[in-house]
Amino acid sequence: MTGGPSIVRRPAFEKSNVELVNGLRSNFAASKEASMPIVDGNHASMTNGHHPADCDHIPYTLWTSLDRDCLHVPSMDSQAIGLSEEASEYDITVKLLLLPRSLFRDWRRHLREAVAAVLEELGIDSINLFILSFPGISFDADTEGKGGCGSNRVEASESELFDAMLDAWKEVEAFKSKGVVSQVGLAEFGRERLQKFLPRTAQRPTVDQINVRDCCVVPESMMLYAKKENLELLTHNDCTNILPQGTLRELLGGGEGGAGILAGPNPDDRGLRGDLRPEWVVKYTAVVRDRGVIENKGYFASAQLHDTGAY
Repeated sequence: MTGGPSIVRRPAFEKSNVELVNGLRSNFAASKEASMPIVDGNHASMTNGHHPADCDHIPYTLWTSLDRDCLHVPSMDSQAIGLSEEASEYDITVKLLLLPRSLFRDWRRHLREAVAAVLEELGIDSINLFILSFPGISFDADTEGKGGCGSNRVEASESELFDAMLDAWKEVEAFKSKGVVSQVGLAEFGRERLQKFLPRTAQRPTVDQINVRDCCVVPESMMLYAKKENLELLTHNDCTNILPQGTLRELLGGGEGGAGILAGPNPDDRGLRGDLRPEWVVKYTAVVRDRGVIENKGYFASAQLHDTGAY
């Protein structure tokens, strides 16, 4: 037999948006507790019989770090975990999800920031597979519809979005030319969009990652086109709008389970104020090649807070 499989199905575990939110909450809580005073070799919250909820009252300035105009939540002072073996022993996949409120003009910068964050975290200089997911599009078995998990609206015409996608792809091509990534891919592109996009690229994607919601049925026309263009189809379980504005504001706010960074609605509430705009989320996995085991998996997220003021 010749030719590879038309579609590779990846096992679906926890929804990526749920996994991300739960991971952020746990990370914030652990960082708060770690910032509490040490008493007799233990954190004060535990040695004095206090409930860990006391961590909620710790000022965010104690467990975050400010680098010029960028607030790292939590602090980036600690050493990156990295990988336990040589990078050549892993298959490392990175997926960047540009979010609906991100600005077209910033997309190439977002690409550079996201990739740099993962390379530094894992202590590597290259990635096996990089997948780029644009906002405002999602694969549909019948048509290229709009949607996803949560609001996925992008206020731009199709032509403006298409031009912005081509411009951002130039940054992906630069990664590949420099050897930063070995394979490049797209997410949620249907046949019609691929037919427009592929001829305009210098470095063609070799992967198209799609979220098939209707009983995992991929149209035959899509499978035939992918085979013709040597595109590997992968399935995924990610939301295209993985971190909506309301969810992020709740995570960073002062309410129950919040990080206490953003001020509440009352004038005397302490914290940062302004319009919060989620920009991107990057997801990475490092799989030990000869065992097929995920050793390292995580996320980075970025958002802009405009007209801020600390109280």
